[in-house]
Amino acid sequence: MGSQITRSHPWFAILASLLLLVGCSLFSPDLEKSTIDHLALGNPSQARVVLANANNYLMSKPQYVLSYNRRKGIPNWVSWQLDQTWLGEIERGNHFRVDASLPVNWYKVDPRDYTRSGYDRGHLIPSGDRTNTPTNNSATFVMTNIVPQAPDNNRGPWLELEKYCRNLVDKGKELFIIAGGYGEKPAIGKGKVIPPEHLWKIVVVMDETDLGVKGISPNTRTIAVDMPNQQGLLTTNWRQYQVSIDYLEKNTGYNFLSNLPESLQEILEKSRDR
Repeated sequence: MGSQITRSHPWFAILASLLLLVGCSLFSPDLEKSTIDHLALGNPSQARVVLANANNYLMSKPQYVLSYNRRKGIPNWVSWQLDQTWLGEIERGNHFRVDASLPVNWYKVDPRDYTRSGYDRGHLIPSGDRTNTPTNNSATFVMTNIVPQAPDNNRGPWLELEKYCRNLVDKGKELFIIAGGYGEKPAIGKGKVIPPEHLWKIVVVMDETDLGVKGISPNTRTIAVDMPNQQGLLTTNWRQYQVSIDYLEKNTGYNFLSNLPESLQEILEKSRDR
């Protein structure tokens, strides 16, 4: 009888690499489930787990899903589901670290790459959205979830919107959220990290927590914001940065809400939150 190939077997890494090259993966069932949950609205950039797709590389974690950009050293976007099951009493961990799950020969952005850059290490999925267990909170501190964020943005309207979303969940709502950046500012970290010019977020607010995207209708509330990633913001009111999803599609080149029927997409993407 031949020996079994396990994750510790030397052939495992070779097999995994070959599968990545052809667009397959060795996801566990739990990771596959998380991909479905957190990408319920769709994969806006058609990211794939393919090494040749280095600037739009799909990474699936139990806590969220993201598209990573190797050239920029940041995520293109992060997508996640949020309801009361993800919230608890766990305190912020602050364990910023490299993401060891990136392919072996890729540069892994280090928290020290942000030192004296003038930018915060800004979360896309916030630490506060994963407070039910230490493991889930810690998962938000890997650098593939982090972008260089101007302090006035990170500690101002961006933070206020994060708090507002959790308040909605406290009131019994379920949220589907995707956030990212676009544009490029001068690189930091010896050229390894490129800050975005703008930061954006889309929030789909569900009144029912057991229907998922099947419960989305033309009357479903959507929130979309586009915020400049800079100092000197005149307001911390996130509502002042509201836009339509159509506006974000034009500026990012992504196709949002792609898992919904096209007729429903058109209605939701043209509307502005009231």
